[in-house]
Amino acid sequence: MPEADFLNPSVTDGCRPGNTVMTFKRSDRVADLIKEEIASMILYGGIKDPRIGFVTITHVEMTPDLKEARVYFSQIGGEKEREKSRDGLNHASGYIRRNLARSLSLRHIPQIFFVFDDSLEYAERIEKAIKEIKEGS
Repeated sequence: MPEADFLNPSVTDGCRPGNTVMTFKRSDRVADLIKEEIASMILYGGIKDPRIGFVTITHVEMTPDLKEARVYFSQIGGEKEREKSRDGLNHASGYIRRNLARSLSLRHIPQIFFVFDDSLEYAERIEKAIKEIKEGS
């Protein structure tokens, strides 16, 4: 008679060493849900602030107690456009929290703070520097 799946170390919940199943923290799962919901609000016109330009939600970081969420966004444009978009997004955070409360089944909806994600610009600068080095050789 074959062993039950819960006894098979390859399908356990991550408690045994050498496990092949990945485990995630709850804050990571909630962050992914929040990212999807906010991105769809922006995409489908739920947030109608004219200060918000063409932004992309890159990732969300949650505190372990799920009380605060830092939402990172990227945007093409200058510093002035980024500031306007960040101000518009932070101004809409109450509206966003209300919509998250309707769509997510959480006891407490986190405070939301928007932060510009400069990792794409950093990657572009590194790529440009590597290209210049290759061309100089």
